[in-house]
Amino acid sequence: MAVATNDGLIVPVIFDADQKRMRDISAEAKELAKRARERKLKPEEYTGSTFSISNLGMFGIDQFTAIINPPEVGILAVGTATDVVVPGGDGFTVQKRLRVTMSCDHRAVDGAVGAEFLRTLRRLIENPLMLVY
Repeated sequence: MAVATNDGLIVPVIFDADQKRMRDISAEAKELAKRARERKLKPEEYTGSTFSISNLGMFGIDQFTAIINPPEVGILAVGTATDVVVPGGDGFTVQKRLRVTMSCDHRAVDGAVGAEFLRTLRRLIENPLMLVY
């Protein structure tokens, strides 16, 4: 995750995120962001990552292209969720839409693998109960 500080961006690392529960990741992310803003991170807490998530949605940004932080292999850019009018059935409904984009270093991640990741992410966002196990 990327954290804006008075000295610029810093990218604290949540190690082994694939093995943690969402609530644990959330708590760890909040703690790391707090310590990053206070300039209290140790070097091993902001080195060694492989993938970042950058969220500008809280600033009302619809979509953007995030730049990969070397030596990482990818970064996910998350925009704001907006209400969109969608035709359906006998009329129209309003649904939330969220735009995400992903940048990958194709020397390490094949584009097809990146596309599969985005497809899986979409399923999880649309069906959050799939995250509970």
